[in-house]
Amino acid sequence: MGITLITGASRGIGAATALLAARSGYDVAINYMHHREKAEEIAHEIEALGRRALVVQADVSNPDDVGRLFKTLDKEMGTIQGLVNNAGTLEPQMKFEQMEADRIGRVISTNIIGTMLCARESVRRMSWANGGQGGAIVNVSSIAAKTGSPFEYVDYAASKGAIDSFTIGLAKEVAAEGIRVNAVRPGLIYTDIHAQGGEPGRVDRLKAKIPLGRGGEAEEVAEAIMWLLSDRASFTTGSFIDVAGGL
Repeated sequence: MGITLITGASRGIGAATALLAARSGYDVAINYMHHREKAEEIAHEIEALGRRALVVQADVSNPDDVGRLFKTLDKEMGTIQGLVNNAGTLEPQMKFEQMEADRIGRVISTNIIGTMLCARESVRRMSWANGGQGGAIVNVSSIAAKTGSPFEYVDYAASKGAIDSFTIGLAKEVAAEGIRVNAVRPGLIYTDIHAQGGEPGRVDRLKAKIPLGRGGEAEEVAEAIMWLLSDRASFTTGSFIDVAGGL
């Protein structure tokens, strides 16, 4: 199945995807920024499943860190065939007019620049034009790219809208080089990111608005990611799967 790098894989959707990737036969590189113990726990679970795991700390918004991440991966595991661009951030809920420039910059740096930097390094390694074996990239966007997240996270929503455009453009650019690029758009999923935004119970507050009547689980998003990553999606590129309960 090859080697897959999952950014932001120490918790939430990233952790669920890392474990499902291992169960599906992939060796997994686990990137994290702050939560080393959790990343190492995931690595131990992957190794218990008989797959290789590598834990690498890196801030994906930092070009030097991204360079170090990929060089470490090249040396310790080999050339990747899969990338899951999952690392992302948001900040406390507020109206857009209240947002400081530094806050907007942090969100853009991680969610947009980090995704692009990791994708660029992956293309350099995967592309047939560069002597690579091809591969697949899955970007984790958000249903917020469609809803806009008014009164809460307009900056976050805008950053994910950029990821949607990036997914389409890059998919067309590298299709003839053996690389597929797709994205998933999770909706209201039970993960720690809501606490980071200042409301741990946000999913329960809003779940009545979801047509399926409940919040989603990280494992449900991971299933969509792994389908797009796999050869079962061999004729799918530049596409999106909304895992949002009908939103």
